[in-house]
Amino acid sequence: MNIVFVLFDNVTQLDFTGPVQFLSRLPGADVHVVSKTGAAVTTDSGFSILPRSSFADCPQANIICVPGGHGVRDAIADPQIVDFVRAQARVAQYITSVCTGAFILGAADLLRSKEATCHWAYTHLLPMFGATHRPARVVRDGNLVTAGGVTSGIDFALELISDIAGEDVARTIQLALEYDPAPPFSGGTPANAPDAILSSLRARVYEKAATEMESAIKKII
Repeated sequence: MNIVFVLFDNVTQLDFTGPVQFLSRLPGADVHVVSKTGAAVTTDSGFSILPRSSFADCPQANIICVPGGHGVRDAIADPQIVDFVRAQARVAQYITSVCTGAFILGAADLLRSKEATCHWAYTHLLPMFGATHRPARVVRDGNLVTAGGVTSGIDFALELISDIAGEDVARTIQLALEYDPAPPFSGGTPANAPDAILSSLRARVYEKAATEMESAIKKII
């Protein structure tokens, strides 16, 4: 089973490295990490990842996964990235995204009339691509599977493994990787975050970031 992760500069590494760590353990998995030319991409954490393949030599995906990150604003305007995702999606068994990677699916016209999710700070932009936001960490609509922000990608990977290979396999991988989150603080979603922290984060980071993303989307639709 070919599992293709599409990378680009300024990708959020955990959007990718979380799901790939789990999905690579799916029996029969053949993971292909790809970039446009096969060259290394720089993550928004400051280090680089060297892909396995370029778009030109990437096999047809059974699962295609598109992570998010600051680089999405440029990626949605890159016809080579958008066309590659669209072409792979025509045959893929599962079309998936993590975080703002959903907007690359949207640019490829893969969200229209679908339910989807992404990072909480950007969910109001999903209707720009014809999608309806459903508030959940993982949303499935047919063969489209979208995950919320960043760490939601691990939950999405486990759901996909369970769907493909069964719950026992998914539970075994979960145990092997000791995935049993118990963070020291609650507040990882707007619903349970302290109001002061949520307001501060929106003002310092996400109001500007969401406005910039909206402007980038308007240029391509």
